[in-house]
Amino acid sequence: MKYRVNKKNGQELSILGYGCMRFARKGGSILQEKAEEELKLAYDAGVNYFDTAYIYPGSEVALGKFLSKGYRQKVYVADKLPHYLVKKEQDIEKFFQEMLERLQTDYIDYFLVHMLNDVESFERICKLGMREWIAEKKQSGAIRNIGFSFHGNTAKFKEIVDAYDWDFCQVQFNYMDEHSQAGIEGIRYAAKKDLPVIIMEPLRGGQLVKGLPEHAKDRIRKHEKGYSAAEWGLRWIYQHEEVTVVLSGMNEKEQVLDNLRVASDADAGSFDESDAVFIEELRKDILKQIKVPCTGCGYCQPCPAGVDIPACFTSYNMSFSEGRIAGMSEYLKRTTMKKNRTNASLCLKCGKCEQHCPQGLPIRQHLSEVKRRMETPAYKVIAYGAKHFGRF
Repeated sequence: MKYRVNKKNGQELSILGYGCMRFARKGGSILQEKAEEELKLAYDAGVNYFDTAYIYPGSEVALGKFLSKGYRQKVYVADKLPHYLVKKEQDIEKFFQEMLERLQTDYIDYFLVHMLNDVESFERICKLGMREWIAEKKQSGAIRNIGFSFHGNTAKFKEIVDAYDWDFCQVQFNYMDEHSQAGIEGIRYAAKKDLPVIIMEPLRGGQLVKGLPEHAKDRIRKHEKGYSAAEWGLRWIYQHEEVTVVLSGMNEKEQVLDNLRVASDADAGSFDESDAVFIEELRKDILKQIKVPCTGCGYCQPCPAGVDIPACFTSYNMSFSEGRIAGMSEYLKRTTMKKNRTNASLCLKCGKCEQHCPQGLPIRQHLSEVKRRMETPAYKVIAYGAKHFGRF
């Protein structure tokens, strides 16, 4: 495992961080034993940064159970305050105490204001005593570092960086978002202030692996270096010296092992000109076919009408990248052939989802597009048969 130094405090952080949002589940519940096996595999290989959030269902509890088995003092834990749920001053402490209880700890190493996308939102919670609260927690040691996670544009990112004396930041960054979100310009801006930069969505929720168009997959298969799609994406990020930790939401042993292998020899500045050209070719392949840049984060869920928004968009994108039949099959399995349907036509256009989407997607518009393309007469016949004669 390679490490990069937090210039603010001298701590050595593993360049691979464990993102705890996507633990494997069954029936809605996290498979604890499986999750702990994967967490231990990462820990034993040198991963020392583990990231969760208040709003990730069951994640804090699952991580806390693992940490309680002798690991807590040996790792750095990152957790996130849902500022958008804070309505009064007392809420800040209330949420914090819940986080500590779930994690089975009395302090958090890297504490973030979650999805802080504009200065106005920070000013709102500051009026509720956030600055004073942070100062008290840092003095007591209950919080060791204060930062924020961000989904927005470069200009707003810089404004937030300058609005407070932050200890670190977390942004979305991958080769498709080099010039969107905070972007490379924002990352360099933070790095010049010695802020450790933690990266989320390095593979866009798997979109840069499973969601690649066939032409891009074929291009990767034929490349002489033999890297997988995931490896190309991760190495592209690691080669930026401004990056401190790259979070990966691993939920299979094979994913952990592959991530560990890449992180064991990934160096800043390791890409040559031909590598950069290859990534640009992949980017162009993807842009030709991707229709909805959804990362599958699930922040838009639950939908009041029951729509599985990420599943709708995954299937819709697949219908372009892998063909209409493959996309339709995915759409039927994930939204229709089940007891409680979750397909796009259930959308009530209430807009609640758009208030929480980190990408700022016009979700209602995209769901209408999904409905037009996917819910064809043939789909309706199959859906009718599933309803009356059987379902998955």
